Amino acid sequence: MNKLIFANLLHRPVRSIISVLAVAIEVIMILSIAGIFMGMLNDTKARTNGIGADLMVFPPGSSNFVAMSGAPMPIVFADSLRALPHVTVVSPVNQKFSTAGKIEILYGIDYDTFDALKPFQYIAGGKFEHPDDVIVDDVSAASDKGYHVGDTITILKHPFHISGIVEHGKGGRRMIPIDTLGELTDAEGKASLFYVKVDNPKNDDAVIQEIHATHGLENYPTYTVDDWLGEMTPDKIPGFNIALRVVTFIAVVVGFLAIFQAMYTAVLERTREIGILKSMGASKLDIVSVVLRETAVMAAAGVLLGIAGTYGVKLMMAHLFPLQQFDVTGQWIAQAAIIAFLGAIIGALYPAWMAARKDPIDALAYE
Repeated sequence: MNKLIFANLLHRPVRSIISVLAVAIEVIMILSIAGIFMGMLNDTKARTNGIGADLMVFPPGSSNFVAMSGAPMPIVFADSLRALPHVTVVSPVNQKFSTAGKIEILYGIDYDTFDALKPFQYIAGGKFEHPDDVIVDDVSAASDKGYHVGDTITILKHPFHISGIVEHGKGGRRMIPIDTLGELTDAEGKASLFYVKVDNPKNDDAVIQEIHATHGLENYPTYTVDDWLGEMTPDKIPGFNIALRVVTFIAVVVGFLAIFQAMYTAVLERTREIGILKSMGASKLDIVSVVLRETAVMAAAGVLLGIAGTYGVKLMMAHLFPLQQFDVTGQWIAQAAIIAFLGAIIGALYPAWMAARKDPIDALAYE
């Protein structure tokens, strides 16, 4: 039976290859959308964790993605926060979600307080000297045509001069003065959130209570950075699971139809072969087993090709979009493999059932 299965697959190489590719595309689609989303999420978490803050103060009614919520908080609120016991640094930040040329979150920062949270590690250059200066991290500098200190780049249709290049991992990849970003986005004197540093992490809860007890700040959500990072999961991201389910559904349909068409046609073409097998004593279960085992071989090959293809997509993304992180985890690989494999098997069930029902006399008389 095993020889028969592989002989049938090799006898129709084009159909077999197309079926394998359909399953591979299914796996690549699932892993790619998950890899891009998880890459963005994990990169954001890592760079936020590297800022050096202990607490984050958000505007009322905002989501975890404050870059999409604008900058509704007056910067002067920082003075009230600094007056609280155990608070050592308060840094207002204006975050702006930008899709101009690339998807990124621009950071408008107050340099002195942002650097006080955790000092920048400079590779070249230094702090802002002028309102039109920008600090970029080494990853952004390398990806943007190899920029150096003193070069001019365009942000929000405005020219900026690179004053410094820092090690990546602290906030945004491109940071400009908060006042300048406010002028460019009609948010003068406003911040998206405040980063707060406490004298001792043991005092985090006490400071949160003090913030909520301060007049005017009662309704401002405040989290420890660890709590915020814990909230940054796919289930908490608007649209993440919906997008993943849609892509998965489309991928499964593609794989299902390809396998169904291939095995249905194969069963029609092998009517006489099925009649011979049944006349030799093969049971209905044996016939179903042959069809499903052929499908399993193609599905397994497609899954392996799809996993390899996903890593090819990852390499391509790294070359074309170096700022975009692409995270492929063992859990997602296992999920995509199971979904694709089961989808292929389900697609072959009806053709297998149809083959098992064929009457051996009619099959032997078939021409």
